[in-house]
Amino acid sequence: MPTYKVKVKWGRENFPDVSVNVDENPLVFKTQLFTLTGVQVHRQKVMCKGVALKDDEWNFQLKDGAVVLLLGTKDDIDTEPIERPKFIEDMNESELASALKLPAGLTNLGNTCYMNAVVQCLKSVPELGESLKEYKEDFSINSLGSAQSITAAMRSVFEQLNGANTVTPVLLLQTLHMAFPQFAQTGEKGSYQQQDANECWSELMKMLQQKLKPIKKGELVPSYNSLIDQFFGGTFDVEMKCSESEDEKPTTSHESFLQLSCFISQEVKYMLSGIKSKLQEQLTKRSSTLERDAVYIKSSKISRLPAYLTVNFVRFQYKGKEGINAKILKDIKFPIDFDAFELCSKSLQEKLTPMRSKFKEIEDAALQNPKSKDKPLVKKEDKMVALPYSFDDDFGSNNSGYYTLHAVLTHQGRSSSSGHYVGWVRQSTTEDKWFKYDDDAVSPVTSEEILRLSGGGDWHCAYVLLYGPRILRVPVTDEPMQE
Repeated sequence: MPTYKVKVKWGRENFPDVSVNVDENPLVFKTQLFTLTGVQVHRQKVMCKGVALKDDEWNFQLKDGAVVLLLGTKDDIDTEPIERPKFIEDMNESELASALKLPAGLTNLGNTCYMNAVVQCLKSVPELGESLKEYKEDFSINSLGSAQSITAAMRSVFEQLNGANTVTPVLLLQTLHMAFPQFAQTGEKGSYQQQDANECWSELMKMLQQKLKPIKKGELVPSYNSLIDQFFGGTFDVEMKCSESEDEKPTTSHESFLQLSCFISQEVKYMLSGIKSKLQEQLTKRSSTLERDAVYIKSSKISRLPAYLTVNFVRFQYKGKEGINAKILKDIKFPIDFDAFELCSKSLQEKLTPMRSKFKEIEDAALQNPKSKDKPLVKKEDKMVALPYSFDDDFGSNNSGYYTLHAVLTHQGRSSSSGHYVGWVRQSTTEDKWFKYDDDAVSPVTSEEILRLSGGGDWHCAYVLLYGPRILRVPVTDEPMQE
């Protein structure tokens, strides 16, 4: 990639040896200038030899040692424009979103929908947002591809998304490209190539895993190194048994995971069965008893459920002849409310039972109340309390096995390196209110539309699901439910 060292002059300040990669969008360079000077991108005028740099095109030639002039101040006061009233039918998508108080979307910087969809889905986790807000380290110009810079860039994007305007995630894209060059691949015309959203999800989580500290609750000292392990990480109890030798004793071990995989085969029709088939695998390895390769059965049971459970639908298979990750379009049903109890070890099932009993008490009371269909059991004026969703000694876990769908990341197309990615996010766990995040176009959708994302054709197919803990709320006056 052509990279030049230029001198940037801004008022009385000089910044020598600023690296510029002209294969990247000019907005990336302007974001670098923002980190250096604090001048917002929309206030910048970047000049070289009398020519002003455009946002989407390198309209002047650069070379090592070139002098670039930056015009703009950090404290410009925007004058309020005098505008005529606009009717809804005359508004563009951004204006409509603001008028209807829709959440902010993300600008597509050229096949970057995979990154945008991941960010919107992850933003549905409040604990992640709070942790990023508390993160104190800043961008490092000398190491933009570091975990520090990516975490700072994620913090910046999350903060901006709390506003009403569309956000342009240039700095996050730049740090992602620096850390993982495969995401910076370009096509024949120089535009960015489409990338795999689940790969982006996994790499971002690994970076955040290095920097975000676990959350402490009360006097309990977290046993985790990272918030990601605490709230997204689970563990398996694994048994390896040789199917060709009864004399060989099974071996046991423990494994960690940040995602569950839903394997798709001809027999699989539902997400739960796809996950279960992946947790019972057959493999070949060397047997010390038989002194040869033998067939083993690897059985995994969940021994720790995280508060937030990520499920990846294994929809892509590599085809060598075509050189692409071909997509499995099969319809795989998934639920809004998911019960992971079947996937757990016996010891974990026993620990989950007390909280599950409390859920059952509430459900049974609703069934026994003949008026429950017409009137709620709890009056609006009654005060409600949310019971903890984690075990007392393991904040960040799930203590019931019950989950509620928070977000769906979908793919539309025939291969992971083409097509389009979209995020579908639940706005509130207490309301059936969803939004479709199609880059900068944000629109409300229903849960019925979410369930239609199960696949089976060329419409959006669920690729990554994010489940959060199902919260049990009870009246303060409900004595039997108090702990």
